[in-house]
Amino acid sequence: MPDLPTDAFGSSVNIEQPYGFDRVAWVYDALAGLVFGSALKEAQRAALAGLPGRSPHVLILGGGTGWVLTEVLRRCPEATILYLEASPKMLAYAESRLLHECSQAMGQVAFRHGTQAALCPTERFDAIITFFVLDCIARADIDAALAQLRAAQRPGAPWLLADFRPARRGWHRVLLASMYAFFDLQLGYGHGS
Repeated sequence: MPDLPTDAFGSSVNIEQPYGFDRVAWVYDALAGLVFGSALKEAQRAALAGLPGRSPHVLILGGGTGWVLTEVLRRCPEATILYLEASPKMLAYAESRLLHECSQAMGQVAFRHGTQAALCPTERFDAIITFFVLDCIARADIDAALAQLRAAQRPGAPWLLADFRPARRGWHRVLLASMYAFFDLQLGYGHGS
């Protein structure tokens, strides 16, 4: 059996072919801004207040086009980051964003295509970031996915979370239902699974 490839931190990489948001990557940020305004970024900024202050080793799971990556590096310039994304196109956008907005940090970030299943059993992080991604995991798989993430969390490390909540107002329910229907249609997202 051949050796698994390694990322920039010397960790072996589990090669898998997960589904991704490739079909909407090119419009994802604009669409999120149109639908939610600044609310998603505000929620992420609030959660990022929990980042450790030193030079942490951070896991970003499902970071999309990379806005959160540059924000983490702005707050923690010495951080090392594993950027784990299921969509190859989102991953490429994130890498391009880092190159254009924060090129001096390219050596601090390992980009890996995959989900939490692509984590190596020995990988441990000082902070885990899961923004608007846990609802992408099928209900049947969520317990195992959370266990994989907990196993990668160093003792005392914060798990920073921002995600959708059940809508309370009628028009919010319609908006959220429309968003999930869009992703079901475009990606076979399967929110109800």
